Amino acid sequence: MHRDPSDRSARWPGYAAAVWGFSFAVPSFYWALGGTALASSTVSPSLVRLMEEHNAGFIAVLWATGALKVVGGVLGLALVSGRTFGRGRWRPWEERLLQLMAWGAAVLLVWHGALFVGQGLLVQAHVISLDPELESVSRWYTYLWGPWFVAGGLAFLLAGRSHLRGVADRRGAVLAGRVGALGALGLSVAAVIAGIG
Repeated sequence: MHRDPSDRSARWPGYAAAVWGFSFAVPSFYWALGGTALASSTVSPSLVRLMEEHNAGFIAVLWATGALKVVGGVLGLALVSGRTFGRGRWRPWEERLLQLMAWGAAVLLVWHGALFVGQGLLVQAHVISLDPELESVSRWYTYLWGPWFVAGGLAFLLAGRSHLRGVADRRGAVLAGRVGALGALGLSVAAVIAGIG
């Protein structure tokens, strides 16, 4: 049972995920190429210093994150299509891989964004304190970056659910999606415990 390609209501989440991924890649590539416009007012000062110093490791991270965001954009488009790029319908293992990636991306992005928003709201409520260097950008993380990550995560979640309606091996795809979500959650928790979340 494959999704009718003309069913637009089932397609918009995939397109939203694609737009999210491709548009969010732009600042990563721009900053990797040496641009710093808007960075000083919206990004942590320590990260801006790494950009200004052209720190090779940080520039590599910017290129890598930009590439991952492009992969997210392609994933969004793949979730819309009932066909692979250049050949017939998705094979069952490919549908499972799409579900694993969609749900993994959804959990990672929602978790990351929720951390930004939660921490920012706690700072504003004076429940926790923040390094004074970060106070100037705290609101950007709370009201721009955090919600942006959450929006991307929700787009991938909805795109994954929409794609799931048209897969041939629904049980296998659901299992793959759960593995992706739990794996992403485990990775996220481990990163927070290690102090890199």
